[in-house]
Amino acid sequence: MALPAAALMTLSWRNLWRNYRRTLIMLLAITVGVWAMIFMTALLRGMVDNMVRTGISTLPGHVQIHAKAYRDDPSVTHGLPVSDQALLTILNGQEVVAWTGRIKVPAMVSSERDNRGVTLLGVDPAGELALGFDPADIEEGRFLDGPDDRGIVIGKKLMERLETRLGKRVVVMSQDPDNDIAERGFRVVGVFTADLESREESVVYAGRDVIQAMLGVGTDISEIAILGYDYRTPEALTASIRKVVPADHEVLSWLELDPYLSTMMRVMDGFVLVWMVVIFLALSFGLVNTLMMAVFERVREIGLMRALGMRPSGIVYQIMVESLLLLILGLLAGNLLALGTIAWLKDGIDVSAVAKGMEMMGAASVMYPVLEWPDLVLANIVVIVLGFITSLLPAWRASQYRPVEALGRI
Repeated sequence: MALPAAALMTLSWRNLWRNYRRTLIMLLAITVGVWAMIFMTALLRGMVDNMVRTGISTLPGHVQIHAKAYRDDPSVTHGLPVSDQALLTILNGQEVVAWTGRIKVPAMVSSERDNRGVTLLGVDPAGELALGFDPADIEEGRFLDGPDDRGIVIGKKLMERLETRLGKRVVVMSQDPDNDIAERGFRVVGVFTADLESREESVVYAGRDVIQAMLGVGTDISEIAILGYDYRTPEALTASIRKVVPADHEVLSWLELDPYLSTMMRVMDGFVLVWMVVIFLALSFGLVNTLMMAVFERVREIGLMRALGMRPSGIVYQIMVESLLLLILGLLAGNLLALGTIAWLKDGIDVSAVAKGMEMMGAASVMYPVLEWPDLVLANIVVIVLGFITSLLPAWRASQYRPVEALGRI
């Protein structure tokens, strides 16, 4: 005898609520477990995503081009021109969102009260904005107007260290190609803030033309920073650029420029699945216990159905349907709770109390949950698959009762 699907669903649904307290407790456990899977994954994903995006904006770009010796000795003697027509064709092509050439050298900046070692960036402001510099980060004053702007933009933390302020003059010193000291006075025209305080203290922006003239390097630059469409897959763009650059150029994606961040991203992708499996394995004990208790309570009922002609497979189907209904209800509640929590925290979670520790990892002091649909789908698949496997034991146990022995139990 095999029950129709509608009758099987009705019977399974009613059996769930025969002991509603136990069912509600199990539903609560599944709901909390699903919520923890999705919300914590979104929180961790958001932290790693923030670390990667902050790192990329600091580099900046998804791909960079340097002279081969530049990264070992970041001085103006290892510059490169931007005159190769094949390279310019790719840089201005459809694979590239934006690009810019920059001067990037070690320097010393001095005020009337103190001096600090910094990284001097000679930039084209339009290129920096296209690569992701946020104008909202300018807390005081303005950003540079153009590559010939004679002002300088410094970080808030550096301004405090130098005990200077907007409108005051500072002196910037670096080495020219002859290893002589090149220096120039700049007026502070802007003060920027950053997610990482270390960046506020270590980076200053000046006009690229002005820095090239100060260092006597003509039109040479230190690096070309290139922004693609997807930071997760910069390999294709990197390979395209490598084909056309001269042999004395080095082309590296951000994955190679910052191995720490690239490792974090890859580890996170694997950790998501491990995290979900571990959470549900803990829940599976409760699910097995609930279903086994339901089976033990209904031994005589199961024996009666067997005596009336229901096959063992029908008993298995009924228990499995009960488990599936329980899982679906828990998934619906857990998904809604997780989505509601993530929407509620869309403005971020302030963890400034541990800002120093977060900065050591390269993360900002505000964490934004980031829910990716593959993570949501994976969480639901893990619950359904592992829940189905977990339900096989009580379903099989119920199907093994012999009608005479089952009916004889009190």
